[in-house]
Formats: sequence, C-alpha cells, structure tokens
Amino acid sequence: MMRAVTITTYGDADGLSVEQRPLPAIRPNELLIRVRAAGINRPDIFQRKGNYPAPHGVVQDIPGLEVAGTVEACGTDVVRWAPGDQVCALLGGGGYAEFAAVDASHCLPMPANLDFLEAACLPETVLTVWHNVFQRGNLQPGETLLVHGGSGGIGTTAIQLAQRFGAQVYATAGTREKCDFCERLGAVACINYNERDFAEELAGKQIDVILDSIGAPYFERHLSLLAEEGRLVFINAVAGKLVQLNVMALMQRRLSITGSTLRGRDGAFKAALCEAVEHQVWPLVARGLFKPIVHRVFPLSAASDAHKLMESGNFMGKLVLEC
Repeated sequence: MMRAVTITTYGDADGLSVEQRPLPAIRPNELLIRVRAAGINRPDIFQRKGNYPAPHGVVQDIPGLEVAGTVEACGTDVVRWAPGDQVCALLGGGGYAEFAAVDASHCLPMPANLDFLEAACLPETVLTVWHNVFQRGNLQPGETLLVHGGSGGIGTTAIQLAQRFGAQVYATAGTREKCDFCERLGAVACINYNERDFAEELAGKQIDVILDSIGAPYFERHLSLLAEEGRLVFINAVAGKLVQLNVMALMQRRLSITGSTLRGRDGAFKAALCEAVEHQVWPLVARGLFKPIVHRVFPLSAASDAHKLMESGNFMGKLVLEC
C-alpha cells in the first residue's frame, strides 16, 4: 500500500485528501518509481475542479504530472533503466503519491547537480516550454520572446531557456517584486500588468514569439505587437477562448497562430519530446546554466494548502510536494 493525494470531491482545494491506495501495477514498458517529490502545476488545479480529466487509462482521482524519485522496479521490456536509478518523469496523472507507474520512455535521468525537489520541477514545465517556444514557436537566436506570468513555473523556465539560447525576453507579472525577479532571471524588462499596459510599453519592439496563457483579452494586442513572420503560441486561455481575427492582418504580415496541450498527446510524441529535451536542455542543467526555482515545499498531507497557494498567485517559481 501507499499514501496518495486523492480528489474526494471536485471543487475547492479542501476536496483533496490523503488515502491509502494499492501500489500501481506496471506494464512491460513501464517503471515503478518510488516518488520522492512531485511538482505542482496549473493543470492539477483544473483537474481538481473537474475541468481537466486525466486521459483514458490514467488514474482519474490522483493528480500529478511530474515526479522525481528512484526506480523501484522495471517492466519486462525496459532496457535503459534499472532499480536504483534516479529519474524524473512526465506522467498523465498519479504523481501525488508515494509510488507511480511511468512509461520508461517518458523518464529522464535526474541531473546530478539537482536534488529530488528541484528535479521534480522539470518534466512538465520544460517539455511544455521546449515544445511550444522552440518547436512550435521556432524561437531563434537574436529573436524576441514575450512570456506572460513570467514569475511562475512556465515563465521562469521560458525566460531562462530563451535567454540561454540567445533570444531577448520580455515578461509580464503582477507585482514589482515579481518583475524584479523576472529581470534577475534574464528578462530584458518585465511589465507590471497591474500598473501598465504591456502592449503600450512594448510598442515598436517587434516581438517574434509570444507565449500566451491568457487568451481572448490579449489577442488583438498580441497581433499588434508581433513582427512580420511572428508566431503567437497558446498554452492556455484562462481569461477567454473566443476571439475575432482580422484575417488580412494575418496575411499581410504572414503571422502564425498555434498552440498545444501536452497531457493528451500520444506516448510516442512524449518520448520524442523527452529525447529532444535531454539532448538540448539537460546539458544546460548540468552546467548550471538553467535551474528550476523552488518557492516552497509541502508534505503530501498539505496538498490542499499547496493548491490554495498556487491559486492565490503569491509565489515565484515552483511549488513542490515532498513524498
């Protein structure tokens, strides 16, 4: 048996509870990981509220999309990993628990210069940023990226990676303290959206890629900011999903609008993405050029408190559960 954080009722954070559950059975291509830490992400909040169910075949009432820990057992088809290996992994769900079953190809070696708490912040966040900013957005050295919510998990990752790969980064955040934090991470400037209009501040900057999690309220401003051949990449639409598009503006400046979600993608896609990240990003981690920022660590028993803090927005970096 193991302890796991379960969604007992959909709705607010008090619907999370720690229960005893059987250890997950592993398939031939999977690992059983003894979870030492689990990263907390916005999709966990959406799942808890009943708005983002786990994919078919994934445990439905245990959140958690990224973990770090030690390999406990290997399926019969697993070649790369062995019991005792330290890994971090991307999951479709089930990470808020003492053990998790994970597709072996969705695991990455835990960087030697990080601890379990830091490593648990990597998979969901880095894979999301790599795919959307560098693959779909095709950000190139010398180009300019705008990222909203720069002080959160996605934002801090995007700022650091874009800057390390030779791009300029502008960000937005909701307080002066958060803006200062983003600028220390490498943003050229961070605009406090509670005090200034980011579009007015950035007018004339010719932004090449925008990573957007806000949606409708920012849409027209984003189109106005994009340079010719610019790319608008959606990873969420928390403030609205329906927009009006001036198609002529799109055509005349040859703009691209795209977006993606990661959780529902097939196993082969996630495996290829893990391989790309290990090749492109892990060397930066090993050299200390990119590092996740852990704001606060909670025990499993305080998962509801962790969710409340995430929903408040009063943090910078990542929130982590320690198992």
